[in-house]
Amino acid sequence: MNFSGLRIGFVPYYDLTHPWNLRNFLYYARKRNLKFEIADPNKEYDIVILSPIADISVWSKYPKGGKTKIIFFLVDSYLSTPQGNFKGAFRGLAKFLTGEQRHLKFNYCKELQNMCDRADAVACTTLEQQSDISKHCNNVHIILECHFKSVRHSKLDYNIDSRVNLVWEGLPSNVVGFSKFKDVLINLRNKYPIYLHIITDLLHKKYLNRIGRTDMVREVEKTLGATSHLNSETIFYMYQWNLDTFSHIATACDIAIIPLDTNNFLQRGKPENKLLLFWRMGIPTLTSSTPAYSRAMDACGLDLYCENKNEWIEKLERVIVDTDIRKNAGLIGKQHADTHYSEKVYLEKWDCLFESVL
Repeated sequence: MNFSGLRIGFVPYYDLTHPWNLRNFLYYARKRNLKFEIADPNKEYDIVILSPIADISVWSKYPKGGKTKIIFFLVDSYLSTPQGNFKGAFRGLAKFLTGEQRHLKFNYCKELQNMCDRADAVACTTLEQQSDISKHCNNVHIILECHFKSVRHSKLDYNIDSRVNLVWEGLPSNVVGFSKFKDVLINLRNKYPIYLHIITDLLHKKYLNRIGRTDMVREVEKTLGATSHLNSETIFYMYQWNLDTFSHIATACDIAIIPLDTNNFLQRGKPENKLLLFWRMGIPTLTSSTPAYSRAMDACGLDLYCENKNEWIEKLERVIVDTDIRKNAGLIGKQHADTHYSEKVYLEKWDCLFESVL
């Protein structure tokens, strides 16, 4: 179908320069030459794209059955919020007080359900999310982020020199995963000269990306505790995330790690986005054994997901000492990402999403 004549409204993730926008709708719109405007709920469109932070207290009330079709992106596992979850209980109030939601909705999970009921299509990132959302919308698509512009270098040398360089990339809010990884660092640091390279935003708004100012160097030191300095030596280095330098720093490292707190429902529900990003650069990667990461690893025959501390130690050591294992994991991962998550496949998924509401 030709979508170039559609009137499209878009509710971005903060401003248009935010990585979520660049890795999702904006990338698709530029590739398909689509024109759009910032969506106004008082106007009529052919399609409205709602980012995950759109004001659902307003858009869930947008009339259904008319010309305007709404596509809602729900990329976190909020619908699986356990009963009595503290943050879940106050999420609606917090979003209202910070101005993210115009109307106060104490039950944020219920409001998300209402938004899914109203939407003509919902895009999510995992099979588990799709199952939860399907109870409220019968048109649910799994679409991951694209990282094509982020990958400017690929790993070519799999030899390890005098240091073992681990790399982690992600949002500041996700460094909490290191609390489950610090014992692994202590154990393996007794055998190998391990250094951890962290690529993130060095300054961070701690609450809802709006409130508080956090120095991430201090935050990582606090999370790692005594692990951050062993034998009076700093074992981690931090870099401001930058499109021009990110893949150069990452591919200069030996092994990527993605530790998560699998007891946290939001972390356990994360998709394989970050794993695919490292694989696209050819970097051997170890992950926590979340459903999405385990499925991705199984799909290409790699056993590099870890259920507990002992598995992290055993598997990471195996990768550290064997060049062939590192190279094999990097090349297999890259082939999988380039084949099954190519630009062509990505654009076709968006085409299918648009066609499903028209």
